[in-house]
Amino acid sequence: MRRFAGLVWLLCFLVPVSRAQEKSAALPAAPASGPRLEFLDEVSFYEQRFVRLAEAIPADKFSFRPAEGVRTVGEVYMHVASANYNFAKNLGTPIPAGIDPKAFAASAGDKAKVLQALKDSFAHFRTAVLAVKDSELDNPQKTPRGQTTVRGLFLLICGHYGEHLGQAIANARQMGIVPPWTEERLRQEAEKPKS
Repeated sequence: MRRFAGLVWLLCFLVPVSRAQEKSAALPAAPASGPRLEFLDEVSFYEQRFVRLAEAIPADKFSFRPAEGVRTVGEVYMHVASANYNFAKNLGTPIPAGIDPKAFAASAGDKAKVLQALKDSFAHFRTAVLAVKDSELDNPQKTPRGQTTVRGLFLLICGHYGEHLGQAIANARQMGIVPPWTEERLRQEAEKPKS
């Protein structure tokens, strides 16, 4: 019986490890240099800012709307999450089964769901960027703004992130919330010895 229990325990440990190894083996390697690496660095920067700011906002403020006809705090984040899936689709990575970006707005008032959607969407989007080959960067891409290339789409996405991060920061400031990275910088400046 102990051997059987030991075997079951071992299988419970090995199956998730082998699945994780299969999954990581299926992912393309991260680029060591070039435009995709630079773009992925920008994606990581924006993801970190969006997630940290969303985490700093109290759950009851996700339905805050700064003005009539403007997205709520949660809707801004869900818009970014939705866009990540749609941008990934533009790059050739389909939206996973069971994910409906059009339905994200319905959960925009739930902080836990917003944070999870945001994190999942950035992970999915990074996978899509990793699947793009350097030789495909000049391939044509159709966007709402017109025809561009994959490289041009990367620029458009960075602009999109910047626009909505600014919107999220303005919303937070309007509620009296200082962005965590600004708070850290101010604390570090205050701790510096005066000369």
